[in-house]
Parts: sequence; C-alpha cells; structure tokens
Amino acid sequence: MGDTVQGLSLRPAYTPAMSKPTDRPAAATPRSLSGLGPFLRPYRLGIALAGLFLVLAAVSTLAFPVALKSLIDQGIVAADPDQRLMALRGHFLALFGVGAALGLFSALRFYVVSWLGERVTADLRNAVYAHVVRQSPEFFETTASGEVLSRLTTDTTLVQTVVGSSLSMGLRNAVMGTGAMAMLVITNPWVMMQVLGILVLVVLPSLYFGRRVRKLSRASQDRVADSSAIAAEVLNAIPVVQSYGQEAREAGRFDAATESAFETAIKRTRVRAILVGFIITATFGALLWGLYQGTQAVAAGRISAGHLGQTVVFVIILVSSVAVLSEVYGDLLRAAGATERLMELLSARSPVADPPAPRALPATAAGSALRLDHVTFHYPSRPTLPSLRDFSLSVAPGETVAIVGPSGAGKSTVFQLLLRFYDASAGSISVDGVPVQQAALAALRQRVGIVPQDSTIFSTSALENIRYGQPDASDAAVIAAAKAAYAHDFILALPEGYATFLGERGVRLSGGQRQRISIARAMLKNPPLLLLDEATSALDAESERMVQLALESAMSGRTTLVIAHRLATVKRADRIVVMDAGRIQDIGSHDELVARGGLYARLAAMQFGLAAGDQA
Repeated sequence: MGDTVQGLSLRPAYTPAMSKPTDRPAAATPRSLSGLGPFLRPYRLGIALAGLFLVLAAVSTLAFPVALKSLIDQGIVAADPDQRLMALRGHFLALFGVGAALGLFSALRFYVVSWLGERVTADLRNAVYAHVVRQSPEFFETTASGEVLSRLTTDTTLVQTVVGSSLSMGLRNAVMGTGAMAMLVITNPWVMMQVLGILVLVVLPSLYFGRRVRKLSRASQDRVADSSAIAAEVLNAIPVVQSYGQEAREAGRFDAATESAFETAIKRTRVRAILVGFIITATFGALLWGLYQGTQAVAAGRISAGHLGQTVVFVIILVSSVAVLSEVYGDLLRAAGATERLMELLSARSPVADPPAPRALPATAAGSALRLDHVTFHYPSRPTLPSLRDFSLSVAPGETVAIVGPSGAGKSTVFQLLLRFYDASAGSISVDGVPVQQAALAALRQRVGIVPQDSTIFSTSALENIRYGQPDASDAAVIAAAKAAYAHDFILALPEGYATFLGERGVRLSGGQRQRISIARAMLKNPPLLLLDEATSALDAESERMVQLALESAMSGRTTLVIAHRLATVKRADRIVVMDAGRIQDIGSHDELVARGGLYARLAAMQFGLAAGDQA
C-alpha cells in the first residue's frame, strides 16, 4: 500500500495566470481550495485509495450499532439461558471484528492522507518559491520578503493541516453523519423528520457566523504576515539596529504587530467558539428530542431494547459527526484563506519574461557589443520621475567604459536594464546585435558577470560561494579564481580553509573579504561582459591595489562597464561616461574631460584635491 502511494512521484505543472490580481476579496470561501486542484491531480491514485479507506472506516463505524442491536436482542434478551453464553461469545467476536476493521481502515486512511498532505504541501511550497525567485525586482518593490516567507511557512502549514488531516476527518464524519441520519430515518422515520426540520433552523445562523469567520481568518493571516515582514527586515539589519541603539524600538514595533495579530486571532476564535457551541447545542437538543421519542416507543412496545440501543449509538455518531464537521469547517475556512494568498503569489506574472521564440545570441571571442538607443526608463515605484532620459551609448567588444556621476544619476539603472531586470519605457537595448527583449533571459544573463557594491555571501562554505558563479566548476578552477581575486590567502587562513562556513550574509568576513569573494565568483563565471558596480568600494588601500590588478587582468579580452564614485579607479578606462539626472553630460578620456571642465572636472578637482591635501 505504502509503496503504491510513494510511487506517485509526479509533480504538478502549475500555470500561473497572466497578471497579478490587484484586488483581494474580502473573505475566502471553501471554494478557494479549488486552487489546490493542480497540486492534487498528479496523486489521483492516492486520493482514490484514501477515499476507499475512508468509506470503509465509516461503514465499519456504522456497522457497530447494528452489531450492538443483535447483541442486545439476540445475545442478552432473546437467548435461552443455556445458549446465552455461546451467543454472547459470537456477538462479542462480531463486535471485535467490527472494531478491528475500523482500526485497520483508519490506520490506512491516516497514512495515505498524511502522505498526501506532506507531498502536496511540499509541491505547493516548491512551486511558490520557484515562481517567486523568477519575479523581476518590480515584484519585490511592493511585496516584502517577510510576507513571502510567511506564506511559504504559515500558509502552507494551514494547507497541510487541511489536506493531511482536517479534510479527511470532515469527509469521514460527513459519511458517518449521513449514514447515521439515513439509518435513523429508516428506523424512526416520523421522529427523524421532526429532527431534520429542527436541524434546518440550525443552518441559518451558522451561515452568518461562517461569513464572519472567513473574514477574520483572512485578516488574521495578513496580520501574521505583517509581523513576519518586520522580523525579516530587522534581522537582516541587526548591525544597523544595534549601532543606533534601536533594539527596544524594534522589539516594540514587532510586539505591536504581534498584538494586532493576536487580537484578530482572538476575534476569529471567539466567533468560531460561538459557532461551534451553537451548532453542537442546537444539534444535541434536536437529537435528544428524537431519542426521547424512541424511549417512548420502547415503553409502548413499538420497538425493541436493541433497537433503542442502536438508535442511541446512531444518535451519538450523528452528534459527534456534526461537532467534528463544525470544527473542520473552521479549519477549511482558514486553509481557504491561506490557499487564496498562495494562489495570489502563483498568479503574479513578471513583466519581464522570455519571448515566445527567443533569438540566439551570436558567439563572441572578444567581449560583447552593447547598444542603448534613446532609452528612457521609469521605475514602477516612481512612475513620474524618469531614471534615464533619452540615453544613448554604444560599447565596442573588448572596450572598458566607466560610468561616473553623482548619486541618483542613473548609473546603476543602466546595469539593471542590461541584465533585463526591467524593460525600458522607451528606446531599445541590444547585446551583440540582439535586442534584449528577444533573447532568452538565461542566455542573456549567462553572458554577464556582475560584482555589485554590496557583496552577497550565502550561508555556505567559501568554496561553494565562489562556485556559485559556475556551479559545475572544479575545485582547482575555484581556487584559481580566488587567487586571481587575491582571496586565496585569507581563505586559507580561515579555520577550515575553503570548507569554512562563512555564516549568514558572510558575517565572519570583513567587507573587503566579502568583496573579493564576489569578484572571484564573477571571474570564475568568465563572461564576455563584466559589470563592476563600485567593485572596490569596500576595500582598504592595500586590498584595492591588489584587486585593481586582478580586475585589470579580468577585464582583458572582454567588454567591461565600471561604475565608480572614486575616480582614481577609472582613469585608465577607454572612455568615461559622465551622467547626471539620467542623461549623458559628457564622454571622453580622463584627460579630455578634465581639460573640458564641467561636472567631471569638478568631481576630479574635489577628489584629487582632497587626496593631495591629505598627503600634504
């Protein structure tokens, strides 16, 4: 049985919608769980087995009152004294057989349903994560990473609870409750028709409370996501928080978010408690009326004692089923809200995507050729403020071009567009003669190596951090890249050398060491286009000198764009592009730009003047 289910290793192929929904519904309904359909479909065999075992377990439960009736009427009341002992043994063996069948089918149902819950949740979590990491930076301008983490953990756990437990319990109790109701109607039709009429009145208030629970469930999950977003933001900036002495303030901010989540959860729990209490009390009262009518029938001789015992057990089964169903319904509402939030993530469509028929990028041996033609760009979060205005630039293969200018001039935006993190609002961008929008994203980005200003270090070893630039690279190639980036010596000095765990975000390294790891990563990739965004900004003077030599070697034979505020690092570039307010102000060599005066000359005078003054 287990092997059969475990063999169902297919993964759902989820196809997201064409756009991200902009309006969230006020409350989820159980219908929202239909979003799990693509994740359940590959496991149809397991679901069928779970359904079979569920029905068999329910039938076994419903068989118990029938066996009990036989025990009372035939084994206790009707049997002759001489035959009573043998009759009792037979009936108790029958009862034991019912119990054993119930235990077996319940165990099989529990295993299959739990397997399905774990498997579907893992598939859902993987699908959401894989979809999120493919989103453009525009997505993360409006979606906090803490909220995404909350959905990957809290919301998927709620889904797991329903798929792996609550839904099965609900279906099982629905079958048992329906079966018990049917048996009571068959055995006491007149009485149960009265009871059913009373039960209809129970449904109407339940619908009102159910709507309240749905709204509060969604609100509760949103508040939990808010607190997770705060925690993720603060934990990623612990040095800044502590250096400004804001620990108490941040703890208070998180406490306020947590209290808000707590208050919303208590409101939801209060309404659920009222709903559950009302349903159980009303249902129990209605069924007690039916039981009272049954005792009157026994007293009048219309039914036997065994019949009454059977009725009592069916009543108990029906009442307990209704109680469980009321609890399960609350779980379904919470899971429906969680599913809806996860489907929102999966329905988000990145505005940057592969074209239907990507054009192949031509082979190149001397670096890539770049062309930006009359490019204008607005960040989605700043639609009225252009970051680039009518920007045009051509870079020949193998050329080194530096981009300088004040903060906010649009220098990093050029890199963002070349990597196609965003698409230009107007104009065109091409790499090796192919417009970036017509090339496959993977092929385009494979041609580019970038050393960002803020080096990213992953929670793994030094070896694997460098190998991130080329996952299939040999250890020897990794070490060669580290040597070229002047990272080899300090890595060997670490406790376990290249196998040393660098900690989250590289907390065990200095800023200069993290930057050299990042440079080694880009050099290992060995791309035809190298983007250096303040690549030496975190280095001391000695390290900067060594890394400059390494970068000069790395830039040989490839196209390189360099962003730098420190002009001493770009003096030897083939050309220097001076930017301000999203426009190109001037282009030329260092000497040409200084001779012309203007923005670059002023920047050079300030920086080199300061340097001369310091040296004096």
